[in-house]
Amino acid sequence: MGMRIRKSQPRSASSTRQSRLTRGFSLLEMVIVMALIVISASVTFVSVQGAVRDSRVNGGFDNAFMQLRLARQRAIAERKRYIVTFGTPAPIGASTPLGAPTAKSIQLYIWNAGNPSPAPVQISTVDLPTDVNFQTIAGIPTGSTTVPDGFGSGVTSMDFDQGVGPGGGNLVMFMPDGSAHDLNGNFNSGILYIARNGDLTSSRAITVFGTSGRVRGWRLQQPGGVATWMQQ
Repeated sequence: MGMRIRKSQPRSASSTRQSRLTRGFSLLEMVIVMALIVISASVTFVSVQGAVRDSRVNGGFDNAFMQLRLARQRAIAERKRYIVTFGTPAPIGASTPLGAPTAKSIQLYIWNAGNPSPAPVQISTVDLPTDVNFQTIAGIPTGSTTVPDGFGSGVTSMDFDQGVGPGGGNLVMFMPDGSAHDLNGNFNSGILYIARNGDLTSSRAITVFGTSGRVRGWRLQQPGGVATWMQQ
């Protein structure tokens, strides 16, 4: 009987791929995969850090904005006077502070004349995040035609008492009719700036109208590279 010779069949492309998968990744492939993982992680880290920083400045803005809104609403609902101060104001009454005022503080007082105390009484205090301050950053629009609602010049971070003396006040008192005054009874319009240290685009502003007590929020944007205040 003759010997049969079996011809070896060429392996298909699929079997070749299967064989490579069975053997695992080469060193070069491992390096490429690790590099992609590192790049992806770096991009994610940068994005998360930016989001965290934005959340801090937004939180500081929201706290200041809501304290003003809350004071006005409570003044109207309770028929009492409520005062909001920013930073470290001079003592406004024989009150018992809930927290020592600092340059980053927002304090809320109630002034219920003669009942139970003739002096304003502090009822809450909130501090800004560590990297956020009441401040104006170089590059924001200045001048009465470019600042929010035309209040101030864009130089002073706490600029209430517009039209009353030199301005630059750092407190607002809301009356039972909803209007905003200073402690001497004058209508008190003004503006407050908040920003993260050294970050122009993080700038926020809050304006208060004396006659109505209306509170408005603003955010700095740069359409076409030009710093512009937009109401938010």
